[in-house]
Amino acid sequence: MKKLMIAAVIGALSTTVLTVATDAAAQTATTTKPAATKATPKKPQPKRLIKRKPNPAKEAKIDPIPEGAEKWSCNEGLAFQLKGDMKRDQIVTVHWANKNYNLPRATTTTGADRFHDAASGMDLIVIPTKAMLFSDKDSSRLADECKTAAMLEGAPAPTQSNAIDKTSN
Repeated sequence: MKKLMIAAVIGALSTTVLTVATDAAAQTATTTKPAATKATPKKPQPKRLIKRKPNPAKEAKIDPIPEGAEKWSCNEGLAFQLKGDMKRDQIVTVHWANKNYNLPRATTTTGADRFHDAASGMDLIVIPTKAMLFSDKDSSRLADECKTAAMLEGAPAPTQSNAIDKTSN
């Protein structure tokens, strides 16, 4: 009788171990990632026989500041140069970060002067107290609180809305 009881216990344990082992093996098989397909080996790039010499004039292209441009000083020691008459010109040139940007006038309903070039992403907004320079490329404000020398002395910004004679009604 004892032998029969021992055999029954051993049989039950072995069945349990066998069932648990197969469940564990099944879980491992489903949680492991499938084998990746063989990637095609990259072709080695041909080596250049003649190395090019660096051309500093071509690599460091710096646009000259337009002649007759006015300096606008901004917060944090930043500045840009603006060529054109904001009161009448339809395109002004902004010299920012060693590059010239031709910005066409954009219509606004607020009275602010806005010059925006969609291709470069540059956006200049001028209100009577200051100018702001934006970049659409990374949605950032490049310069803020920009003023001319005359504006620093108390004059308003040279905008179209300030050029309108308010007394001629």
